[in-house]
Amino acid sequence: MGMGAEKQKKKHSRSCLSRCFGALSTLLLISLVLFCLPLTVPRLFGYQVYSVISGSMEPKIPVGSLVYIHEEAPEELREGEVIAFYGARDSAAIITHRVVENRVVMGELITKGDANRTNDMNPIPYANVIGKVVYQVPGAGKAAELFTSAEGKVLAACLIAAAVLLQMLSAWLGRR
Repeated sequence: MGMGAEKQKKKHSRSCLSRCFGALSTLLLISLVLFCLPLTVPRLFGYQVYSVISGSMEPKIPVGSLVYIHEEAPEELREGEVIAFYGARDSAAIITHRVVENRVVMGELITKGDANRTNDMNPIPYANVIGKVVYQVPGAGKAAELFTSAEGKVLAACLIAAAVLLQMLSAWLGRR
């Protein structure tokens, strides 16, 4: 094998490696975008997205589900619908339970978790209602929690940095 053939072989090897790094970079970025779409796009259409952390609605809505909530006038909510609401006036805790009774005159709802034996102890004032659960994805809440946590944000930044570095390496190898 001559010197020219060996040089040609090295160039082909670098070109192949360059394409692989470029493809891996693209794959990382597309995966990250696809993962983030279900968490961000629904917000543009007025939905709020929450992760279920308790088993009070099992088996209908398992722990770790992602629920999509759409704002609805509390007086329009009907018995049997699943809603999300703040547990207390000044609390950030969000609870997802089923409407047992809508007391329109009093401006409150009686709710109950499917897995609970009795109705919730306190009526839910209309002011605490976030909206109605319109869609849920079992298991997706755990993944969402990962990327919305501080560690998850660092992981996402590292994935983006890795994709950028792979793209730079791909370009460098392609020029050689």
